[in-house]
Amino acid sequence: MATNPPLAARQIRLSPPWRSAAGLQAIGGLLAAGALLLEVFAPAMARAERIELQLVQLNDVYEITPIPGGGGDLAQVAGLVRQLRARNPCTLVLMAGDFLSPSAVGTAVVEGRRLDGRQMVAVLNAIGLDQATFGNHEFDLAEGPFRDRLREARFGWISSNVNDTAGRPFPSVVRQRLIELRGSGGASLRLGLLGVTLPSNPAAYVRYSDAVASAIAQAQRLRQHGADVVVALTHQALAQDQQLASSAAPIDLILGGHEHENLLQLRFRNPAVQGSAAELTAAGGTAAAARAPSPPGCRPAGVPIAKADANARTVWLHTLAYDTVSRCLEIQSSLLPVDGRWPSDPVVARQADHWLQKAEAAFRRQGLEPERVIGISGVLLDGRDAPVRSGSTTLTRLITAAMRAADPASAAAILNAGAIRLDDVLPPGPIREMEVIRALPFGGGLSSVDLEGALLQRVLEVGMANRGSGGYLQVDGAALGTDGRWRLDGEPLEPGRRYRVVLPDFLLTGQEVNLGFLRQGAAGVDVIAPAGDLRQAVIRWLRQHPPGADQPAAG
Repeated sequence: MATNPPLAARQIRLSPPWRSAAGLQAIGGLLAAGALLLEVFAPAMARAERIELQLVQLNDVYEITPIPGGGGDLAQVAGLVRQLRARNPCTLVLMAGDFLSPSAVGTAVVEGRRLDGRQMVAVLNAIGLDQATFGNHEFDLAEGPFRDRLREARFGWISSNVNDTAGRPFPSVVRQRLIELRGSGGASLRLGLLGVTLPSNPAAYVRYSDAVASAIAQAQRLRQHGADVVVALTHQALAQDQQLASSAAPIDLILGGHEHENLLQLRFRNPAVQGSAAELTAAGGTAAAARAPSPPGCRPAGVPIAKADANARTVWLHTLAYDTVSRCLEIQSSLLPVDGRWPSDPVVARQADHWLQKAEAAFRRQGLEPERVIGISGVLLDGRDAPVRSGSTTLTRLITAAMRAADPASAAAILNAGAIRLDDVLPPGPIREMEVIRALPFGGGLSSVDLEGALLQRVLEVGMANRGSGGYLQVDGAALGTDGRWRLDGEPLEPGRRYRVVLPDFLLTGQEVNLGFLRQGAAGVDVIAPAGDLRQAVIRWLRQHPPGADQPAAG
């Protein structure tokens, strides 16, 4: 039976006090027009009280069921939330982006259409998620499914910088939200929420405004409308969160996503102490606690930035204590592992299993057996977007080696990094076919292609120039030498020679960024023969070459 541990695996406590009456006054400047959305949990009453608010933070959640060897379980998160709400009704569950995509289950075709995050919205509805902002991967979806997910959600959507092509918020989305909560003694706390997203996935139906400028404007607007506490939900790189925390934005707490690894960092607004020993950074599971220096007048000394581990391996519990008379704020943040210690919520567990069964049936119709173990990995396989789109990793080397093995006569194999959609790591241990589906959810065929050396060199050079995007190319058999020349299996690439190369069929459509010249039928692109299915090639390779000491080297 699951036991309930203390709610403090790792803490940072910021106290006392943070605020002054002046801090609640409107900040000057022109603010965008538009109504401020106000949610009232209970009637406001002018009473003196110390109100305690609990915020449960999730980010970068792609799987609705536990990952073997990796922890994480949304049914357990729901059990934890139920306990917290029983103890304190002023408990909100917040999502800092990236949950509609990428997901193996989301690619399953059920009743004639891809799930495209339908399963995740259903599970989050069952948990009782309160508010969410967008991550960059939400816009992996086509516009139709994306709008469907907005309609299906029973939680609120907040985005201060993401708009449709007309520059307006999408339906059901607000730029900021003001929530009024009442303490047990009847006093009220007004919580302001805003949300921003990095513009790394420029879908045709989306327009972005500057994240920091948008956050500052909405934070000021929330203060003007009486927000006692302002929390930013963000999905952007840590450096951008640091920039926001160090700005003039009247924000008390940043709940972020995107990095996939837990961290808690206190960022001071005063440049004189920025980067000093007083700055707290806690990441990678290292226990840490600190008390922030509080200058006179209850003004904030700094802004905490918190990010949880991906796939609900951990969640943050932020406890905010607000004194309605002194207007002082204390924040205590606890990192809670989701590893079997919390009771599983049966309703959420059934909902998750319902969608998983539908997806697995769809995969079986494609000739895949999701639960079949195909190998034991002795190493961590890194499929996070940033490393995959800028260099080789243990996972990319495995996949391209499998592709080349699909045609033993080939001199090289090339894969666009965007085909790998795991955006996570696979820990050492058993690898099921489901992990291959997670890594390569779109699958697709392979082809053996005859390319002239000059054209192959152009492809490789464009792949390098595409660093940072899905058009970055992962390669087996070819490498760039220290002399700036490309080599295939150690031999200099000869522009006039022809080379047999294994490519995914997608690259032969010419739709990859800057690689339109590689399409089938173009000059110098001669398809020799099909080379099988990408996912099946990886499955075969894993059966014969489980990753470990013999992991293929880069290049």
